[in-house]
Parts: sequence; C-alpha cells; structure tokens
Amino acid sequence: MITIWVPKRLVEVGLYNVAARSPQELAAMSEQSYRDRVKYAAEKVRLSGTKIVMLTGPSASGKTTSAHKLAEELIRQGTYAHVVSLDNFFRGAEFYPRLPDGTLDYENPDTMDLPLVRQCLHELSETGRTTLPIYDFANERRSDETEAVDLQGGVCIVEGIHALNPELTGLVPAEDVYRIYAGLREEYAIDGRRVINTQDIRLCRRTLRDAAARGRSPEKTLAMWDRVLDGETRYIKGFKTTADFLLDTSFTYELGLISRLLGIVRRQFTLEGHNAELWDETARRFEHVVPLDLELLPADSMLREFYGSAVK
Repeated sequence: MITIWVPKRLVEVGLYNVAARSPQELAAMSEQSYRDRVKYAAEKVRLSGTKIVMLTGPSASGKTTSAHKLAEELIRQGTYAHVVSLDNFFRGAEFYPRLPDGTLDYENPDTMDLPLVRQCLHELSETGRTTLPIYDFANERRSDETEAVDLQGGVCIVEGIHALNPELTGLVPAEDVYRIYAGLREEYAIDGRRVINTQDIRLCRRTLRDAAARGRSPEKTLAMWDRVLDGETRYIKGFKTTADFLLDTSFTYELGLISRLLGIVRRQFTLEGHNAELWDETARRFEHVVPLDLELLPADSMLREFYGSAVK
C-alpha cells in the first residue's frame, strides 16, 4: 500500500508567466522545493530502517540524478548510502530479447542478469557487502572489472527502470526494502484546459538533452519514443502502486528553460514526416510560455542531467 503519495497539480501558464517576471526567485523556489522533497524522502528512508532502497521512474523522470541526490542527503543526515545502477547488470547485446518485429527490446527486464541481481541484493541485505558487475557500454558486454561494495551499516540505493519489479528483491526480507517512484507531478493549463502534461515535459527533457549533449537530431529520439512509452506501460507502471514514496521531480521554472531551448533546437535541426509533426505539436504547447535563461540553472541542479550541456 502507498504510504506517501503526491497528487498531480495543474498550474495555469498565466500564473507561471507572472512568476517568470522574477526569474531568479522562481528558480530558487523551484530548486528549494525539490531539495525539501529529497530531504523528506531521506528522512522516511531512515525512519523505515531498511537497508535496500529500490528507486525507479519513467524515462527522463530524473531518477538517476535523484538517486545520487538522495544518497548525498542520507549521508548529510548521518546514514552512509551507496548508489547502484541496474544498468551494470546488463547481460550483453547478444542476449537482448527481441520485439515481434525483430528489433532489440531494450526495456525488457531480461536484458539484465536477474539471478545475479537477486544474489547481490541478498548479500547486501544479509552482510552489507557484495561484489557488483561493471558493464562496458562501449563494447556492449560485461567488463572483466568489478566493484566491491561495503554499506558500512548504511543503505544501498538501487536505481533503474525495473527497480520496483519484485523479481529483483525476491531473496530480500520485505522489511529490508523501501520502494521509491520518481515522477513529475506538475502539469500546465490555459484557462483550465491542460496543454502541457508530464509526458510532454519528459519528452522535451530527453530530446533536448540528446540534442545538446550528443548532437543527436530530435528525429532519432522521437523515433524511439513510442517504444519507450510501451516499455513503461509493460514494465514500470504496473508496479507504481507498490511504492512506499513518490518523489516529485517537477521544477516549475523548467517550463521556461524548455521554451528557450525549443527555439534553439528547432533552428538547428530539420525534421520531416511524422516526427516533424510530433515535434512541432510538442513545441506549440510551449508557445505561450515565457522563456528563461539557462544561466539560472545552479551548478548542482538535478536539471543539469538534461540541460547542463546547453549551458554556455
């Protein structure tokens, strides 16, 4: 049963635009709100007395950076914490399951060495120590190197899209596991009509990050989006209601950062066909949003995961 949940809230774009007249204050308020949420999550983890925190969220929800922010806050509160990425348990490209059309199913939990995940989490629960694999992404295979982990009586934060799948923690006592779902909870309306939802924000996060950090055309990111959403439906959302805590990863002032970057990226890349229509439709949703300067992003902001490469 969910113990700490956060309903979605609908914010008028007009109210955002008024707040954007004081951009520094809006950015500071948004950043402080997120820090407060992470602090509260850390307090709940400590009070739970658990050893294993399983943290998931959909694509571009900010789960990876949030896992590290949570670890930093736990350490600040006096509890040692270590972050483990489930990506390091990938079996290798030759073992990936395939979709009916023959393409690789990157979202499938069978991309991971599930028995090894269960073994490592069991050892961490029992002894606080284990040896983790390291995945070589360049060669798409498991590295010969490993990582020794000692929790020192603290907490292990396991992050990844399959973190709430009960198969992963089958060997860990229920009282030793605390489950967190990271997701955006703020959407935006004009005259009460929702025009920008959390999925729109996540698509922009992912597309703008890929364009700025990797020089990747939005066309390639958009071409994968339907498959990403399908994977979320099949493998993530079904476990959402098992979470003990929902960590809200929304930032109100992010709306203006996206508005600013959309204009830049649309001038850099030319799209055609269905992807162009999807991108233009997404961009039109932000036409009434006052853009904000990227310099507002603090050096330690969680949003640096998505927009840091675009900051000059």
